[in-house]
Amino acid sequence: MEYIYERKINYYETDKMGVVHHSNYIRYMEEARCYWLEHLKIPFESWEENNITIPVLGVNCNYKYHVTYGDTITIIIRIKEYTGVKMIITYEIKDKNTGKIVLTGETKHCFTYKNLKPINLKKVAPEFSKKFEKML
Repeated sequence: MEYIYERKINYYETDKMGVVHHSNYIRYMEEARCYWLEHLKIPFESWEENNITIPVLGVNCNYKYHVTYGDTITIIIRIKEYTGVKMIITYEIKDKNTGKIVLTGETKHCFTYKNLKPINLKKVAPEFSKKFEKML
């Protein structure tokens, strides 16, 4: 199962060459991930209320093409792996108008209490865990 997020590129996100600066793609992935969690009805506020955090352990990006100011991108999110302790999310960013793949990437996460003590989400918050399991 996948989630699709769409956004328009802002002028300030481009570099002197007129293309989106590479660092912004990590922000786009995070932005899409936040909206995805809201879509799943587990926004970050719910995590915080339960004293749970989702730290990023790693980010991998493969740049394939570029987009510029005014372009619209779609970000397709999928769960690649989920154990209850760790999760890998994949991203495919496409230019909406051309369909070209702009970037493929992934983020690796774990689940912790706010004090960064690792937890198994299946045991601590099974209602959250079930939503991820449905996306596999």
